[in-house]
Amino acid sequence: MATTEEQQISYRAMSAEDLSSVLEIETRAYAFPWSAGIFKDCLSAGYDCRLLCLGSQVVGHAVLSAAAGEAHLLNICIQRELQGQGLGRVFVRHILRRAELLGAGRIFLEVRPSNKKAIRLYESMGFMQIGVRRDYYPGDPAKEDALVLALQLEPVEA
Repeated sequence: MATTEEQQISYRAMSAEDLSSVLEIETRAYAFPWSAGIFKDCLSAGYDCRLLCLGSQVVGHAVLSAAAGEAHLLNICIQRELQGQGLGRVFVRHILRRAELLGAGRIFLEVRPSNKKAIRLYESMGFMQIGVRRDYYPGDPAKEDALVLALQLEPVEA
């Protein structure tokens, strides 16, 4: 496989036909992955479900909910083997732009306190912790809290 620098990055909307690829990425990356049903519900609800592609290969996915001037990044995932190569930052930038285009002035997300790499990424992009959701994430043996982060977005010029 060519390096990420040699392949063209593109984005597209997720569809039900993409769920097998999405689930493979999700289950390899997370100990407690989302189910097919959750992704189907997000698609049915009209959430902004996006894919990150290198060439023709799907290598990441994200789910964004936007309403009433706010957005919530519900899920973002990069293929495990490609993590640490800057794709997460590129994809988050894309999602932030999508949130702005959808009229959001602020975006929220939750992250596990144990996910130090993600926390560093989000903080380097300007996200700030605004709260904690106790026992939010499933765990083994105990549930894990979620740090709630937020970022003020730039208004999009018409």
